[in-house]
Amino acid sequence: MPHFTPYSALLGGLLIGTAASLMLLLKGRIAGISGIVGGLLHPSKGDASWRALFLIGMMTAPLGALLVTGHLPEISSQASTRTILLSGLLVGFGTRLGSGCTSGHGVCGLARRSPRSLVATLTFIASGALAVFLSRHVFGGAS
Repeated sequence: MPHFTPYSALLGGLLIGTAASLMLLLKGRIAGISGIVGGLLHPSKGDASWRALFLIGMMTAPLGALLVTGHLPEISSQASTRTILLSGLLVGFGTRLGSGCTSGHGVCGLARRSPRSLVATLTFIASGALAVFLSRHVFGGAS
């Protein structure tokens, strides 16, 4: 694994866990991104500001990496625009079907020992593994 970065991965995990814990402790809310975005599209009274700030913080987080490391994280994809759009739609459908996303179920739900979140997270992982297997070994995608 030439790009294994255990220290930055550990730091990222600690930051995500801390943010999810603070969100639950201070706001009484689950830090599930699909729920936060969905609530921003149809906000309750006084509910939109924290949701917008949370999403702005997520989108500007790479600037923090730039300040700390001096360079932006490298992101690359070999997928076509069509594949990325289709994947996004499937993920959106899956989060609706599963009543949440990996952050809500995998980070917050598992920490709260939710059986529903355990099933959802195992389903996410199995679906991702199946998608990688099919794209690489059945449909002849990138190896």
